[in-house]
Amino acid sequence: MRRRRPAATVADVHPPPPPRFRWPRALGAVALATLAACAGVERAAEPAPAAPASWQPAAATGSAAATGHPAPAPSDPSLQHGRVSYYGPGFAGRQTASGQVFDADAMTVAHRELPFGTKVRVTNLRNQRSVVVTVNDRGPFVAGRIADLSEGAARRLGMVNDGVVEARLEVLARPGGDGE
Repeated sequence: MRRRRPAATVADVHPPPPPRFRWPRALGAVALATLAACAGVERAAEPAPAAPASWQPAAATGSAAATGHPAPAPSDPSLQHGRVSYYGPGFAGRQTASGQVFDADAMTVAHRELPFGTKVRVTNLRNQRSVVVTVNDRGPFVAGRIADLSEGAARRLGMVNDGVVEARLEVLARPGGDGE
Protein backbone atom coordinates (compact mmCIF):
# COMPACT_ATOMS: atom_id res chain seq x y z
CA MET A 1 0.00 0.00 0.00
CA ARG A 2 1.23 3.29 -0.91
CA ARG A 3 1.43 6.10 1.57
CA ARG A 4 -0.15 9.32 0.65
CA ARG A 5 1.65 12.55 1.06
CA PRO A 6 -0.28 15.21 2.94
CA ALA A 7 -1.49 18.08 0.80
CA ALA A 8 0.67 21.21 0.85
CA THR A 9 -0.66 24.07 2.88
CA VAL A 10 -0.31 27.79 2.25
CA ALA A 11 2.24 27.98 5.09
CA ASP A 12 4.43 25.40 3.31
CA VAL A 13 4.41 27.28 0.02
CA HIS A 14 4.66 30.82 1.47
CA PRO A 15 6.60 30.91 4.73
CA PRO A 16 5.65 33.72 7.12
CA PRO A 17 7.59 36.99 6.66
CA PRO A 18 10.41 37.72 9.09
CA PRO A 19 9.48 39.90 12.05
CA ARG A 20 9.17 43.60 11.14
CA PHE A 21 11.98 45.89 12.15
CA ARG A 22 10.55 48.50 14.44
CA TRP A 23 12.17 51.84 13.56
CA PRO A 24 10.74 53.91 16.39
CA ARG A 25 12.02 51.47 19.01
CA ALA A 26 15.44 51.18 17.36
CA LEU A 27 15.83 54.95 17.04
CA GLY A 28 14.70 55.44 20.62
CA ALA A 29 17.29 52.94 21.81
CA VAL A 30 20.04 54.68 19.81
CA ALA A 31 18.98 58.09 21.15
CA LEU A 32 19.02 56.84 24.73
CA ALA A 33 22.44 55.27 24.27
CA THR A 34 23.78 58.52 22.79
CA LEU A 35 22.36 60.60 25.62
CA ALA A 36 23.78 58.23 28.20
CA ALA A 37 27.22 58.45 26.57
CA CYS A 38 27.10 62.26 26.52
CA ALA A 39 25.86 62.61 30.09
CA GLY A 40 29.33 62.33 31.61
CA VAL A 41 31.07 64.52 29.02
CA GLU A 42 31.65 68.14 30.02
CA ARG A 43 31.41 70.68 27.22
CA ALA A 44 33.24 73.96 27.21
CA ALA A 45 30.94 76.92 27.65
CA GLU A 46 30.07 78.48 24.32
CA PRO A 47 30.88 82.16 24.02
CA ALA A 48 27.98 84.59 23.92
CA PRO A 49 26.93 85.50 20.37
CA ALA A 50 28.97 88.43 19.17
CA ALA A 51 28.68 90.90 16.35
CA PRO A 52 29.35 89.27 12.98
CA ALA A 53 32.82 90.78 12.82
CA SER A 54 35.29 92.70 14.94
CA TRP A 55 34.62 96.41 15.09
CA GLN A 56 37.29 99.00 15.76
CA PRO A 57 36.59 102.71 16.11
CA ALA A 58 38.34 105.08 13.70
CA ALA A 59 40.23 106.76 16.55
CA ALA A 60 42.07 103.49 17.18
CA THR A 61 44.62 104.75 14.64
CA GLY A 62 45.29 107.87 16.74
CA SER A 63 44.32 109.21 20.13
CA ALA A 64 41.37 111.53 20.60
CA ALA A 65 43.76 114.33 21.58
CA ALA A 66 45.84 113.83 18.43
CA THR A 67 42.90 113.71 16.03
CA GLY A 68 40.65 116.22 17.79
CA HIS A 69 37.72 113.81 17.47
CA PRO A 70 36.45 111.49 20.21
CA ALA A 71 36.30 107.79 19.41
CA PRO A 72 32.88 106.77 18.08
CA ALA A 73 30.67 104.70 20.34
CA PRO A 74 30.67 100.92 19.71
CA SER A 75 27.19 101.27 18.17
CA ASP A 76 28.66 103.78 15.68
CA PRO A 77 31.50 101.80 14.06
CA SER A 78 33.71 103.14 11.33
CA LEU A 79 36.02 100.16 10.72
CA GLN A 80 35.01 96.54 10.37
CA HIS A 81 36.82 93.35 9.31
CA GLY A 82 35.05 90.22 8.09
CA ARG A 83 33.82 88.17 5.16
CA VAL A 84 32.07 89.84 2.23
CA SER A 85 30.24 88.30 -0.70
CA TYR A 86 28.45 89.72 -3.74
CA TYR A 87 24.99 89.64 -5.29
CA GLY A 88 24.54 87.52 -8.36
CA PRO A 89 22.98 88.92 -11.55
CA GLY A 90 19.57 87.50 -10.58
CA PHE A 91 18.95 90.53 -8.35
CA ALA A 92 19.35 93.11 -11.15
CA GLY A 93 16.24 95.25 -11.55
CA ARG A 94 14.77 94.38 -8.15
CA GLN A 95 14.06 97.02 -5.56
CA THR A 96 16.54 97.35 -2.67
CA ALA A 97 15.61 98.12 0.94
CA SER A 98 16.40 101.81 0.29
CA GLY A 99 13.89 101.91 -2.57
CA GLN A 100 16.51 102.11 -5.33
CA VAL A 101 16.44 99.63 -8.19
CA PHE A 102 19.44 97.30 -7.91
CA ASP A 103 22.05 97.74 -10.65
CA ALA A 104 24.63 94.93 -10.68
CA ASP A 105 27.22 97.23 -12.28
CA ALA A 106 26.83 100.10 -9.78
CA MET A 107 29.24 100.55 -6.86
CA THR A 108 26.83 99.59 -4.07
CA VAL A 109 26.81 97.44 -0.93
CA ALA A 110 24.26 95.88 1.40
CA HIS A 111 25.00 96.24 5.12
CA ARG A 112 22.92 95.29 8.16
CA GLU A 113 23.42 98.48 10.18
CA LEU A 114 25.02 101.38 8.30
CA PRO A 115 22.57 104.08 7.15
CA PHE A 116 21.58 104.19 3.49
CA GLY A 117 23.80 106.59 1.57
CA THR A 118 26.89 105.88 3.70
CA LYS A 119 30.10 105.86 1.62
CA VAL A 120 32.34 102.91 2.53
CA ARG A 121 35.79 101.87 1.31
CA VAL A 122 35.95 98.08 0.97
CA THR A 123 39.44 96.52 0.74
CA ASN A 124 39.99 92.92 -0.33
CA LEU A 125 42.59 91.74 2.20
CA ARG A 126 43.87 89.02 -0.13
CA ASN A 127 45.04 91.39 -2.91
CA GLN A 128 44.74 94.85 -1.26
CA ARG A 129 42.42 96.17 -4.00
CA SER A 130 39.83 98.64 -2.74
CA VAL A 131 36.66 100.30 -4.00
CA VAL A 132 34.35 103.00 -2.63
CA VAL A 133 30.71 101.90 -2.50
CA THR A 134 27.41 103.34 -1.24
CA VAL A 135 25.10 101.48 1.19
CA ASN A 136 21.71 101.04 -0.50
CA ASP A 137 20.39 97.73 0.83
CA ARG A 138 20.19 95.54 3.93
CA GLY A 139 21.99 92.26 4.31
CA PRO A 140 23.69 89.92 4.02
CA PHE A 141 21.40 87.36 5.54
CA VAL A 142 24.06 84.66 5.77
CA ALA A 143 25.80 84.02 9.09
CA GLY A 144 29.42 85.11 9.26
CA ARG A 145 29.25 87.73 6.51
CA ILE A 146 29.37 91.49 7.02
CA ALA A 147 28.41 92.86 3.59
CA ASP A 148 27.11 91.98 0.12
CA LEU A 149 28.65 93.91 -2.76
CA SER A 150 27.25 94.55 -6.21
CA GLU A 151 28.86 92.45 -8.93
CA GLY A 152 30.56 95.55 -10.38
CA ALA A 153 32.26 96.27 -7.04
CA ALA A 154 33.21 92.59 -6.71
CA ARG A 155 34.83 92.68 -10.15
CA ARG A 156 36.92 95.71 -9.18
CA LEU A 157 38.02 93.92 -6.00
CA GLY A 158 39.01 90.81 -7.98
CA MET A 159 36.73 88.53 -5.95
CA VAL A 160 34.22 87.23 -8.51
CA ASN A 161 35.92 83.83 -8.81
CA ASP A 162 36.28 83.48 -5.03
CA GLY A 163 32.73 84.57 -4.22
CA VAL A 164 33.54 85.34 -0.56
CA VAL A 165 36.68 87.07 0.71
CA GLU A 166 38.07 88.60 3.89
CA ALA A 167 37.76 92.38 3.70
CA ARG A 168 38.02 95.61 5.64
CA LEU A 169 35.17 98.15 5.58
CA GLU A 170 35.98 101.78 6.41
CA VAL A 171 33.23 104.38 6.71
CA LEU A 172 34.26 107.44 4.68
CA ALA A 173 31.14 109.60 4.88
CA ARG A 174 27.65 109.28 6.29
CA PRO A 175 24.56 110.81 4.71
CA GLY A 176 24.37 114.48 5.53
CA GLY A 177 28.10 115.09 5.03
CA ASP A 178 29.56 114.04 8.40
CA GLY A 179 32.57 111.96 7.38
CA GLU A 180 34.55 109.85 9.80
